[in-house]
Amino acid sequence: MKEGWPRYEVGLVEGALVVRYRSSNHNNIEQEAHRLRDMGLVENVHFTVKMPEEDRHGYVYIRREGLAYAAWLSVHGEGGQQRLAADFVERILRRARETGEEVHEKAREIVKEGVSRSSLKLEGFEKKVEVDDKTYVVKVIGGSAEIEESRRGKKLLRIRITAEVDGVRSEYTITYGRRSRDNAARGSATARGSTPSDREADAERFAAVVEALTGRKPWIIVRSNGKIELVCGREHLEGFKRYAELTDAIEKWLRETGLR
Repeated sequence: MKEGWPRYEVGLVEGALVVRYRSSNHNNIEQEAHRLRDMGLVENVHFTVKMPEEDRHGYVYIRREGLAYAAWLSVHGEGGQQRLAADFVERILRRARETGEEVHEKAREIVKEGVSRSSLKLEGFEKKVEVDDKTYVVKVIGGSAEIEESRRGKKLLRIRITAEVDGVRSEYTITYGRRSRDNAARGSATARGSTPSDREADAERFAAVVEALTGRKPWIIVRSNGKIELVCGREHLEGFKRYAELTDAIEKWLRETGLR
């Protein structure tokens, strides 16, 4: 192992890869969390931290998305960030190989997925997804992401996706901003339609597009006035970052809003 790097535990739990560093030393945990932030990973999105309590160990736990993003940074990052990520990924793969072939294969699968991000294209993307027990066929025609400024001077990120869902073509727009109470990234959209049934159908098609592209369902909120709102979080934004047409604008918006 590279000098100065702690020894991570790498294994499988019910088929899912577990990557974790444990220590009873408060400073060691904080130092490792700081290193991950320097690498470009975001706490509570890419990794979680629990500080030691009395005789109990604390830990830094790398989420699946965290390892995938570190793999992306190891190839597409810049300067010290890229070198730090490359060292980290190499270390995790080595530990996985030491643990066993099945663990190593799972880790390699996640790393491969991460490295390929931004090589994915929206145009021509096609996938079947299930929303409320109904299967939808999503065919993406194209998309883009732009940073705009609100009337109050806040930076907004607009993600626009043109897609055909079960033969119905539409443009879907998600607007991301910073949630005031905790500064978290929050995206929202309103279903369209002149009747409740039209809005419900549009919301389901919209949800199918989001899940097909990000692997996660959006939250669907029905307001008392009949409006239907779709809400996306940071985890959805990480999914959208996989696509070449969206990556640069999303990364720029995260930097400019201090959400890295």
